[in-house]
Amino acid sequence: MNQNELQFAVFCIESIAEHLQTNGANVYTKLTAESDLMDQYIIPFYDALHTQSKEYIVADIVGIMQKEGLAP
Repeated sequence: MNQNELQFAVFCIESIAEHLQTNGANVYTKLTAESDLMDQYIIPFYDALHTQSKEYIVADIVGIMQKEGLAP
């Protein structure tokens, strides 16, 4: 993971946490320990995802989390 991908991962975690009204540590756990979304989706698709709006990114990732039972 390079610096841009790391910054994007943090942006995603904090943005999702804000949307779900929880903390970043909880979202990080859901994206890494409880699933492989960080390693299999967010980082591999960084090039496409980082060009989208914050709202799109959050809705996209939260939608996947919901399908996997990781978010309400």
